[in-house]
Amino acid sequence: QVQLVESGGGSVEAGGSLRLSCAASGYTVDSACMGWFRQAPGKEREGVAAMDRRGGTTHYADSVKGRFLISRDMDKNTLYLEMNSMKSEDTAMYYCAAVDQYWCGGSWYSMTRYDYWGRGTQVTVSS
Repeated sequence: QVQLVESGGGSVEAGGSLRLSCAASGYTVDSACMGWFRQAPGKEREGVAAMDRRGGTTHYADSVKGRFLISRDMDKNTLYLEMNSMKSEDTAMYYCAAVDQYWCGGSWYSMTRYDYWGRGTQVTVSS
């Protein structure tokens, strides 16, 4: 059974940084496509970043390009999202997601692309 558990959320001032973690069990983080999504109150869940299987392509939403970095640690079987130069509009619940396919593809940002989800971790950015 696949389980994804996010951590690392919290409160930060605008301009600050946070690193989110997604610990996986029943799933190998470098074996297939994994991603990060976020959902702000009253808004739809949106794709933030995704990563193909080992050595593959990374994908980013335009709103986070140059500020966020997705990575994985195979030894810890953990996916990360490093968030820098944070803005108030980054405030949201952040979710980790995974799918049993090598490549994320052009629809990496779509919720329907993914089979497994974590429960989320809250990020609040104050201006």
